[in-house]
This record gives sequence, structure tokens and C-alpha cells, in this order.
Amino acid sequence: MTKGQNLMRTTQLYVPTLREVPAEAEVVSHKLMLRAGMIRKAAGGVYTYLPAGGAHRQPGVYTYLPLAWRVLRKIEAIIREEMDAAGGQEILMPILQPAEIWKETGRWEVYGEEMFRLKDRHGRDFCLGPTHEELVTTLVRDEVRSYKQLPLLLYQIQNKYRDEIRPRFGLMRGREFIMKDLYSFDKDEAGMAVSYQKMFDAYTKVFTRCGLRFRPVEADNGAIGGAHSHEFTVLADSGESNIVYCTACDYAASDEKAELKIIEAAKEDLRPLEKAATPGAHTIELVAEYLKVPVEKTIKAVAYQTEKDETVLAFVRGDHEVNEIKLQNAVGALALRMADDAAIRGVGGVPGFMSPIGIRKGTKIVADATVMAMYNAVAGANEPDVHYRNVTPRRDFTDVLTADIRLAREGDPCPHCGGTLKMTRGIEAGQIFTLGIKYSAALGATFLDESGKERPLLMGCYGIGVSRTMAAAIEQNNDKDGIIWPRAIAPFEVVVVPVNAKIPEQLTLAEKIYGELKTAGVDVLLDDRRERAGVKFKDADLIGCPLRITVGPKALEEDKIEVRARRTGEVKEFAAANYLSGVQALLADL
Repeated sequence: MTKGQNLMRTTQLYVPTLREVPAEAEVVSHKLMLRAGMIRKAAGGVYTYLPAGGAHRQPGVYTYLPLAWRVLRKIEAIIREEMDAAGGQEILMPILQPAEIWKETGRWEVYGEEMFRLKDRHGRDFCLGPTHEELVTTLVRDEVRSYKQLPLLLYQIQNKYRDEIRPRFGLMRGREFIMKDLYSFDKDEAGMAVSYQKMFDAYTKVFTRCGLRFRPVEADNGAIGGAHSHEFTVLADSGESNIVYCTACDYAASDEKAELKIIEAAKEDLRPLEKAATPGAHTIELVAEYLKVPVEKTIKAVAYQTEKDETVLAFVRGDHEVNEIKLQNAVGALALRMADDAAIRGVGGVPGFMSPIGIRKGTKIVADATVMAMYNAVAGANEPDVHYRNVTPRRDFTDVLTADIRLAREGDPCPHCGGTLKMTRGIEAGQIFTLGIKYSAALGATFLDESGKERPLLMGCYGIGVSRTMAAAIEQNNDKDGIIWPRAIAPFEVVVVPVNAKIPEQLTLAEKIYGELKTAGVDVLLDDRRERAGVKFKDADLIGCPLRITVGPKALEEDKIEVRARRTGEVKEFAAANYLSGVQALLADL
């Protein structure tokens, strides 16, 4: 922050706080950012659509007001310092991207409806950048020719655009958001691994410096592609991400990515298949109850269709759930949706009574590895109201792909050490990927190695949701009165509140303290409004500055300065002669 940005009084600051919680707000960060006057929905940023339930309004894009912008600038400053320290060079690429480069990688057709697409006056196709792999690769392709120019790390901080089907939760899932993305270019796998580790370390420093509790977890690469990825997840009960972690070692992963050990069933003598009538038992719970067997002895079927309308049948133990990301990766699909009854019948299945037995040959069937370790289980017979008893999959299931396709749950054994997995929730604020040659090969981005041979560049991609990090910080740091900012990213470190600004002596002393703090380099706000003290105290708690200095009768009569910590509520008094060193010491401990 520059000194000019530090000169701030509440009477000069645009902070339209609200007493009531807006009806549109769903999560804590959204509610508090609206109430604290940090964001406002942009005019025209609402659209209407008609789902099955009728008309429904959805939030659109947001304007960042001064308090939010100050927080964002502080987060960006931390990111820039760590990216630069790791060897990154900042650039700024266009938001508007030509369709041609996306068509070269094949992503124009497969990216989906989240991409904002438009045409210029000449009818040429463009998109608003949801991400910049294609654009940065073409930039480097046209300039880098030799291994001597590598490694290269380029980054930007810029708006991104994704047409979310249901934008919600304020800044958590919007259609326009601020993101830092860095791209690494290396000559070989070893160099790519070095760049990846640099970013892993830099991200750890970024989120640590932002004052956040977070966990780096193994993650799925998703639509961006590549082989290796970590999410940096801010821990918060309100988070959308489920994280599994081991209590005995340092293993942690998103529930989408978590590797799971096969649960071996106790060995039994094999019994012959037999059919059992199960009238109306079209769910696992009903089957288990009707046949008087534990749910763990049943096999659950879930049917999907791919983007190519291929039917995929997935089978997991009755008490487990299908991990759709793992299943998608196992069958090489770009997307999965639930199959309709016609698709199920088209491959020889009967909805509610399915197993691989009797399914049409050539159908994609995937059985979880734990299913294949079961003995004498219950599974559908592909006949209405009929199930098989004594199903032993390794004997009875043919032409099936065996893979880890189940969703992790608390209590599962750790895949690394055998310890117990626990679960927590979090908010993905950053993610790092190795991309390999996925984009460089498709776009012809090559270099000449030491022997003069032309080879494709090896790439990595590293993103931080800047606006999402601000929201995640609030989700993690709040109470019933408002936001509790970590010092490093607070809009102001200290707010000075004269109890009664109509009393000249109080306001004069408050202004003196305000000026001394500014001179000492403290980021400070003076609440010089002629409002009741209670209103100003409530706003101070709502906005969440780490320290509040109260200037009232005691300051004038007893020469004592009262300092209150927002996080703990602890109040300390300092003599006027040494309050400044006391405030600096309190800030240093935050």
C-alpha cells in the first residue's frame, strides 16, 4: 500500500454497510461482504431462467467497493512478491481470445457451456477467457526457440469468465472472478518437477502470509489435463470440498482424488448362484431388508451416459458411493450424466435390478476393486423384482474393468500407511498442475535441445483465485458480529474510534493518534462520523479490522488509550506516551 492509500477517514470512505442480512445471500462470506459494504451486485447482473420449478433469479457479477478492493490489492501484493521470488515474470494477456487456438487443442468443442462465446462484426469466433493455456502457449511458441531460454515462468493477475449454470455463494462461484495464473515452460521432466516444487513452496508461503489455515491436498486435474496436481484448500466448515487426511501420516487428498485400499472380504466357501424374488425392492436398503442381509453384502449399480451417449455401468459395494471423477477417468470420458431408463434397457439392464450378469457384450462396465473382493453377495438379476444371491464377482462378473471408483469416507484405511482417514471440509483457493506436452504438442510449441533436436515444451499451470481467497478468508474468520480479518489482508490494520466526534477534544486526540499511526506506517482508518458510539463499534466489528482504538473520556481524563483486539475481544490500556509501541507489539503478534 502506498502512503496515499493510507489516508482514510470514514466520512471520506464509501462503505454502505447494512444492518439486515440480504435475502440473496446464502453463505457467511456473501452475507458479510454485502453487509460490510464490500461488494454489490452489478446492475443488469441478474438473469432469469425457467427450470422445472419455475422462474428463478440467479446472481451475476459483482462490483468491488473500496474495502474489498483494498483486501484484494493486499492479497495480490503477497502473490506478486512470492511469484517474483520464485522466478515468475508478470505479463498481461488479453481476456478476448480467438477461437482458432482453442480449436487447435480441441477444447473449443469440448469445453462446454461454461465458455462465454461471441462473434465480432466480421463473424469471427472469440471467447472470454475462462483460462489461458492456449494463449500463453502460442505466445511462447512464437518466441522461444532454444533450451537456453528455459525454464520460463510467466504469470498474470486478471479477470476470468465462466458461464456457471448456477452462480451462487457470492464470490465463491461467480461468472466473473479475479485469478492469478502462472505457466511454466521447461525442457524436460526434471525441470518441470523443479518448477512444480517452486510453485508448491510459493503457494504455501502465499497462504501462510495471508494468515489462513489451509492444507495442500492431492487433486484431480479435471478439464485442464495433466498428470499431477495439488489443491490448496482453506479449511472451513462451509467449504464445498471434502478433504480426507490420515491421522498417522501426512497424506491428504480431495475426496475426488483420494486413493483407496481394497477392502478384502472375509473368505467364504463359494456357493452357487441362485435367484431370489425381491418384489418392489429397487433400492439397496430395500433389498438388504427384504433378504435379511447386511448392506455391506450387497452390490450397488449406477448407470451413466457419456458425452458421446455411451452407457457406462458402475458397481460399488452397497454401503459405498460412486466417485464420478474416478469413473470418468477410468473410462476416458469428458463428462458423465445419469443414464435414463431407455439407455439402461438398451444394454440389457433393468432399472433397480442391475448387475453385470446378462448385460449386452461390449457395454462399458466398471466394478470397484472392493466389489471384486466380495464373496456370496447380493446383486441384481436384470429381471424385474429379482436379485441374485451368492454372487462372487471374480467368478461371476466377466468383461468388466476393475478400478478404484468409490468415494472416500471417514474411517477408510490410509492408502499409504494403513492409518485411519478422517474428513474435513474446505474451500479450494488455489491449484497447481503438471501439464506435460498436452498443449505444447497440440499447438506446435517446440524448442531445440542441446543436440539440436526439436522437442515439445513441458508445461505446468498454477492458479490462485484471488477474489475467492478473499471470500474463503471470511468463511474461515468470522463470528456473530462480523468479519475477523487476518492482519496481512485486512482492509485496515487499526480503526480509531472517537466515542463522540462532536466533542472537539475527543476528535482532536483521535486525529492525533490517527496521524501518529500513519506516520509509523500503520494502515489505519479514522471513524470521524458524528454517529452514536454503538453504531461505530458495531461497524468496526462488522468490517473486522484487527485492532480498535477507542478515544473517550478515559483517554482525556486519565491519559489512557484503550486498544481492543477484534479476534479475542481482549482490551488493553496503554499510557498515551507509549501506546504506539503497544499497538505495534499487538500487531506484530497477529
